[in-house]
Amino acid sequence: MSKISADELGFAPIKTQRAFEVICEQIRARLASGLLKSGDKLPAERELAAEFQVSRSALREALRSLEVAGIIRNVKGVKGGAFIQSAEPDRIVQAMQDYVHLGNVSLDELTEARLAIQDIIIRLVCERATEADFIELEAVAERTRRETTVDARYECAVQYYAVLARATKNRMFGIFVDSLSAILHEFVRGPDYETLQKSLIESRFRLIGYLRKRDAEAAASEMRRHLERVHRHVRKNLKAAAKPNQETTEATRGSRKAR
Repeated sequence: MSKISADELGFAPIKTQRAFEVICEQIRARLASGLLKSGDKLPAERELAAEFQVSRSALREALRSLEVAGIIRNVKGVKGGAFIQSAEPDRIVQAMQDYVHLGNVSLDELTEARLAIQDIIIRLVCERATEADFIELEAVAERTRRETTVDARYECAVQYYAVLARATKNRMFGIFVDSLSAILHEFVRGPDYETLQKSLIESRFRLIGYLRKRDAEAAASEMRRHLERVHRHVRKNLKAAAKPNQETTEATRGSRKAR
C-alpha cells in the first residue's frame, strides 16, 4: 500500500457544475494509467479539494459515488481515509443482474450468450484442465447424485459450472458464469425441475468422461444438449407463469367493457 500526493497524480482543476463526475473520471483515468493501484490511499480531502479547486461537498459526493461503484473504500479512524479497492467480481454479477431486471436483456439473448460462453469454456477445459480439476468435477457430480433436495442440487449445479470455469485458467470466465447462474436461478424453478435435475446429473458424468478424453467436439455437444434442456424448461415455466397474468388482464378488460 502506498500513499500518493495530489501533485504526483496531476489532477486538473475543475470548472463545471457537474464537478463530482469529472473528479470520478480523473480518478478512473489514473487507475487506467496505473498511477493508482489496488490498496493505494488517496490524498486527504483537504489536499484533493485544493488540487481539484472544488468544494469539500463536491469532493465528498465524488468519493461517495466511487465507493458505491466499488472503486474505493472509506476507512474511519486515525489511519483511515479513501483507499483504492481491490476488484470484486460480485459487483459485476450484481450489475449484470440489475441490467437484466431492468428489461434490457431478453431470456433468448441470455440463452444465446450462455450457450456461446459454455462452448468456449468446454473447449478450453479440454486443453487446460488438470487431473485435480477432473477429480473436483467428479466430486461435485457425485455430491449432486447424493443430495435429495432441489435447493441442494441446484447449489451443486452452480458449483459444477464454477469448477468448469476455473479449469479454463482464465478468471474472466468465472465472472461470466457466476453472473449467468445468479440471473438464471430465478427462472429455473418449476413443478418438473426435480425430474429435469435427475436427467442432468447423468449428463454431467458423460461430460466429465469426454473432458478426460480431451474430446472437445463430443464435450461441447454434450454441454449444448444439456443447456438446451434447461432452457426449454425455463421457457415452459415462463410461459406457464405468464398465462394467469394474461387471463387476469383480459378479464379486467372485459369487465371494463361491460360497464
